[in-house]
Amino acid sequence: MDFSFTDEQQMLRDSVSSFLQRSYDFDARSKIVRSAEGWSRAIWEQIAEIGLLALPVAEDAGGLGGTAPDLVAVAEPFGAHLLAEPFIATLLAAPLLASVEDERLEGIMEGSKLAALAYEEGHGTADPSHIAMTAHRDGERFMLDGEKRMVLAGGDADLLLVVARLEDRLEDRLALFSLSPDSDGITIKGYQTIDGRRAANIRFSGVQVEKDDLLANDIEDALRKALDTAILALCAESVGAMGELLSRTAEYASTRKQFGVPIATFQAVAHRLADMKIAYTKARATLLYTAALMEAGHATERDMAILKGQTGKLGREVGEAAIQTHGGVGMTDELAVSHLHKRILANDALLGSSEYHLRKVGNLSRS
Repeated sequence: MDFSFTDEQQMLRDSVSSFLQRSYDFDARSKIVRSAEGWSRAIWEQIAEIGLLALPVAEDAGGLGGTAPDLVAVAEPFGAHLLAEPFIATLLAAPLLASVEDERLEGIMEGSKLAALAYEEGHGTADPSHIAMTAHRDGERFMLDGEKRMVLAGGDADLLLVVARLEDRLEDRLALFSLSPDSDGITIKGYQTIDGRRAANIRFSGVQVEKDDLLANDIEDALRKALDTAILALCAESVGAMGELLSRTAEYASTRKQFGVPIATFQAVAHRLADMKIAYTKARATLLYTAALMEAGHATERDMAILKGQTGKLGREVGEAAIQTHGGVGMTDELAVSHLHKRILANDALLGSSEYHLRKVGNLSRS
């Protein structure tokens, strides 16, 4: 079975890689991350112009209707170049807006507006069943109280999409609400994650939501689909970062000399490089296989757990081996190696760690 990219997907991948090499090398990216905003709106506009923000949105909703392999072709270079802009946040929010036919989706795809999905409440998983925030009915309005954590781009968003449980004695349904970040009762604490992205914890204290801001009263299926898509993109980013670590480490080992010879000729280093190559190959094979399953509509909950678990575990191995080969300099901020490793660790922590997903695989196998 052939899991290679099609000619069109390879062209898309090459186009994204060329753009990032021109405009987003490590030094340029470091300046962006250290800036006050933490990401570049100019880069974001260019990403939108290429059409990448419309890629995950269905054609009948005005998007490009990209497939899972299309997303992998884009996300791998993003991971290799450590993109700090809110692509994953948009990947979570845009399909949900498309599912409810919200007119604000156009601005999201054009890059002029930014939406953030607030659903996570501190459990660190991609399981909607853990959502506990309740939307209490208050006449024709709803009242929201609680906290959402690790909201990607939550401090920069023009629109918050909040997932909460409808107060209903007969049914337990997840609803989707739209809110302005400056609404009364909302407190946003923004911060930078270890890998350079921007996120926020958002507190809701007696926030009143109008009836018209209830976008959907049964969003669980659409939410699970969006989370699966985000998992695929996170894993593709990690695999891209793993490939970059392998390339940089192999180059370093070939030029760094001890006792007059490159350290790549030492048996211990050569074996470490071989182990890195094997881990990267296994992770990428799992990624491409899962993307093919998603495109065919056959990916199961177990398949997604295997992908997330394998990528996190193998990514950590590659990152640690790269740092060990580089020595102390591999831990410094001046080298991309430490930042690539941080991106892999951060991606592993988002939407369920490798340990969580591998336990999930075991539980699903027994059931």
